[in-house]
Amino acid sequence: MLLIYNGNIVTMSDTDYENGYVLIDNDKITAVGKDIAEVKEQLMADTKRIDANGGYVLPGFIDPHSHIGMWEDAVGFEGDDGNESTDPVTPQLRAIDAIYHADRSFAEAYESGVTTVVTGPGSANVIGGQFAAIKTFGRCVDEMVIKQPVAMKVAFGENPKTVYNEKHQAPMTRMATAAILRESLFKAKEYQELWEEYKKDPEEYDKPEFDFKMEALLLVLNRQIPLKAHAHRADDIITAIRIAKEFDVDITLDHCTEGYLIKDILAEAGLPVIIGPMLTDRSKIELRNQNLKTPGILSKAGLKVAIMTDHPCVPEHHLCLCAAIAAREGMDEKEALKAITINAAEITGISDRVGSIEKGKDADIVIFNGNPLELKTTVQKTIIDGVVIYERKQDE
Repeated sequence: MLLIYNGNIVTMSDTDYENGYVLIDNDKITAVGKDIAEVKEQLMADTKRIDANGGYVLPGFIDPHSHIGMWEDAVGFEGDDGNESTDPVTPQLRAIDAIYHADRSFAEAYESGVTTVVTGPGSANVIGGQFAAIKTFGRCVDEMVIKQPVAMKVAFGENPKTVYNEKHQAPMTRMATAAILRESLFKAKEYQELWEEYKKDPEEYDKPEFDFKMEALLLVLNRQIPLKAHAHRADDIITAIRIAKEFDVDITLDHCTEGYLIKDILAEAGLPVIIGPMLTDRSKIELRNQNLKTPGILSKAGLKVAIMTDHPCVPEHHLCLCAAIAAREGMDEKEALKAITINAAEITGISDRVGSIEKGKDADIVIFNGNPLELKTTVQKTIIDGVVIYERKQDE
């Protein structure tokens, strides 16, 4: 059992607690509140106690769109496993088969308060494969998984065009990108119908031939996971929305660089957005309208907003800095923190486990010596699954 006390508990739920406590049993939060007397009877002789010293206690940060572990830090081609750019349609690929769990970026992440990442394939392909939500600490990726798969990556705009133009094959235009995605979803629907017919009457219908790609896309059609749409430009964002409506599937709008230019359309659609990367140059045409005010603009327009790093585009350990800049540029401070905690969890479908300090949730908690949105603030302790996996040394 572990007790954190004497801290400003920012729960990301209904109530925060000044000089409050959090009680942890094994890997779960069992209580949170103001007065330790509330749980006095639950405390045991061997309960470990952590004095937060008046610091801020928050749920571990969550990056809702990253490629950590898919592109290994400072390795080059041998560690680049994020894009299987030999076929524009690869829904059968799984991030967990490529993530290098021992990459040093994971340690840098939890040392900076990031305890969960949603990571997966890049944007070379129209359909890139399956993302996974994992913790940033563990002996192997299988033990780090929170949910797998958590989303199906699809990409619009410049990236698929550039990759396949060099190969002189489709898609070389935005029309082809949309058509290839539609065709794949139509094929998956037909595949599903054939299996349903066969299961109803095996004697009347032939058994359909197994198709690994179509099996993966059934998770999208059955709304078990959403499409995770790489879309920077306003027209690409709208195309993504159009296709999601056509097939009645769930979708998140990732990057959403020009989202602020169509905030009224996005508000009407009522879809969640994941903004970023924010700390990069305008390295390609799609980023020419990049604006640090975007998270605040869309949040104030009533959208549920999360902030991502797109690691390695922005190193994972700068996730909180991205939120701080969003707050500096007009986003409400609490909303900026929600963008890397509870909003990120809800948008990616893992809020039953992480994203807030509440009874029954995973004990992923970070203790800061001040407001985490202040530049000089540092992480004092990081706790994942109830275990202190990082503690800042006094001389650091």
